[in-house]
Amino acid sequence: MAGISFVFENFQERSEEVSKYFIFLQNLQQGKIKLVEEIPGNNKAQERDKVLENTLKASAYLLLYNLIESTMKNAIEAIFDELQNQGVSFDDIRPELKKIILVNLKRRNPDKILDEIQDISLDIVKVGFNREELFAGNIDSKLIRETAKKYGFYSPTDDKKITNGEDLYLVKNNRNDLAHGSKSFTEVGKEKGADELIKIKNQVVEYLEGILKKVETYIDKQEYLDLTNTP
Repeated sequence: MAGISFVFENFQERSEEVSKYFIFLQNLQQGKIKLVEEIPGNNKAQERDKVLENTLKASAYLLLYNLIESTMKNAIEAIFDELQNQGVSFDDIRPELKKIILVNLKRRNPDKILDEIQDISLDIVKVGFNREELFAGNIDSKLIRETAKKYGFYSPTDDKKITNGEDLYLVKNNRNDLAHGSKSFTEVGKEKGADELIKIKNQVVEYLEGILKKVETYIDKQEYLDLTNTP
C-alpha cells in the first residue's frame, strides 16, 4: 500500500525523467547534440537525422501520456489505500464512492473474492478496487474532471491559477494515433518543435501536480466520508 506522500515522490521522479528527455530533444534541435557524424555534402545523412529527430519528438508524447496515466492511477489507488489503512467501513463512505465500489463488484468473480471477505462492511472496499481497471488509454482533462466528480474531490480546473488542461487532449490524441498506427512517428514528431513540446510538458506537469494536491486535501480532510452520517 502506498500513501499520497509516496505518490508525490513517484510523480516527482517520473517528472524529472520526462524533463531530462525533453531537454535532450531541445539540445538535439539546437545542434548541441549530434545523432550521426555529419559528412560534408552528404544530404542523406542530414535527412536521416531529421527523420530520427521527428521520431524522438513523437516519442515524447508517449512519455507524457505514461506520466499522466500512472499519476492518475496512483492518485486513485492512494484513496483506496487510505480507506483500508484507516479501516473505513463501506457504510461510512460518501455515496459517490459507494457507487464506484458497487459497480466494480459487478465485474468480480464471486468465487475469487469470497475468501477475501471476512467483514463485509470493511472488505467490500478492498475487493471493490482494481488498479488495472482504472482508465484505458483515454485520459484527458475531461475524463479527469469526470473522475474528480465521481470520487467527490475538486479538479484543478476549479482553481483559476492552474491551467485547464487543454494540452492533455493533444497528448492523448497523439499517443492514441501512435499506439493505433493512425499516424507515423515522423508525422506526429514534425508538428511541434522542441521548445513547444517543453511548454506542453510544463503545462501537463503543473496540471497533474494540481490533481495530486486536490487528492491530498481530499485524503487529509477525510472528504471520502459521508458527512450525513456524522452525528
